Amino acid sequence: MRQEDIKLGIYEKALPYGTGWDEKLVIAERLGFQFAEISIDETDERLARLNWSLAERRTFSRHILESPLTVPTMCLSGHRRFPLGSHDPEIRMQALSIMEKAIRFAVDTGVRTIQLAGYDVYYEDGDADTRNWYLENMQKCLDMAAREQVMLAMEIMDHPFMNSILKFVNMKQVLDSPWFTVYPDIGNLSAWGNDVIEELTLGVSQIVALHLKETLAVTSNHQGTFKEVPFGTGCVDFPSVFAKLKELGYAGPFLIEMWTERAADPEKEIRQARQWIFQRMREGGLIDE
Repeated sequence: MRQEDIKLGIYEKALPYGTGWDEKLVIAERLGFQFAEISIDETDERLARLNWSLAERRTFSRHILESPLTVPTMCLSGHRRFPLGSHDPEIRMQALSIMEKAIRFAVDTGVRTIQLAGYDVYYEDGDADTRNWYLENMQKCLDMAAREQVMLAMEIMDHPFMNSILKFVNMKQVLDSPWFTVYPDIGNLSAWGNDVIEELTLGVSQIVALHLKETLAVTSNHQGTFKEVPFGTGCVDFPSVFAKLKELGYAGPFLIEMWTERAADPEKEIRQARQWIFQRMREGGLIDE
């Protein structure tokens, strides 16, 4: 596979903070990416996007149409603050409302895949009730998604509730929907000590995209570091991952996940990360030029 055949995107939170979507797409194109991923996180600022007016949605869509790039995926991490499995019924209702609005946003703007935060709860203690409420409400979410033909893809998380593809596969047996797939984070998979090669083999038919980031492993005396670990300084064996993906015939997109939006020079850091990733792809044989 040639480098230009790799579909590589960049996470919104890597791009300079405060720029509009017209600017973000110009920067991402200049840096050599084919798509960007929008963030709907737990902050009021980004959750408010789900309440954009028709005019605001049209403006967002126009920027995409006028760019050679697309915004096909949404990272919906707002459920960390408003979890589907919360002990508080009002929070569970808010969580369902967030999902309903996110699906409507996707329909209106062309987002095709919503990446889910795999938490029954995050700021509460989980138990059998939170898991049952989560599964009950995820079924409601999948029914919403099916009606609108929007894909819901589970991220492999920085949390024990969903920290392996095996756990997704087991959940898929309960929530058996064609609109329920997996969006693994290679860094998170690695940090938990999973056999990443076996995990990818197990889930390849359900993988719709892959997050690429570096992490530090969870050990008996370290809780793991899941964000802002410089590429090349962590536990992820990227060449082996890319070699296995080539063997498995994976043809989907990759997304570099970074949080450099407030860095002194975000473009420099993104450019270096992109070059580093392509070099690891060459080492793993995914790029054979």
